[in-house]
Amino acid sequence: MELMRFLITIVFELFLMVVILRVWLQAARADFYNPVSQFVVKATNPLVLPLRKVIPMVGVWDLATIVLALLVSIAKFVTLYAVHGYPMIWSDILLVGVLSAVSQFLQLLFWIVIIRALLSWFAQGYNPMQAILVQLTEPFLAPIRRIIPPLGGLDLSVLVLVIGIQALRILIGI
Repeated sequence: MELMRFLITIVFELFLMVVILRVWLQAARADFYNPVSQFVVKATNPLVLPLRKVIPMVGVWDLATIVLALLVSIAKFVTLYAVHGYPMIWSDILLVGVLSAVSQFLQLLFWIVIIRALLSWFAQGYNPMQAILVQLTEPFLAPIRRIIPPLGGLDLSVLVLVIGIQALRILIGI
């Protein structure tokens, strides 16, 4: 039973990460032709395009993809409850689904910030992977840099953001 829970969780969370990444890439106006962007779009188009016929975009926010992310997150818990035979309390499932999607975004942000920081130590020249990471994280790091400028060449904005992300994840509790 534990293996089943693990597999269900992995499948749903991996797809949820890709869907969240699509929302994030569009909101950040990241390079559409980057290989990472192309993968994300192709992996999510079969479910996003039908939803987009019903749910419009609002500014930079693709509401159809946000709804898909919430549906995937909720579907994970519905599947887990069904497999384990737990009673379906829909208000709880909806709340946990939404909080789980937010937590998943924060976890994705955490790892992307960490990977960007590590790549910055070793990068030589242009790298499309690093370029997309910069496009995704700069909206979060730039406001912190305005408050805490680099000290002696050391950028503390990554540290502050990582601490903030972890604090929010603790508050959410999922």
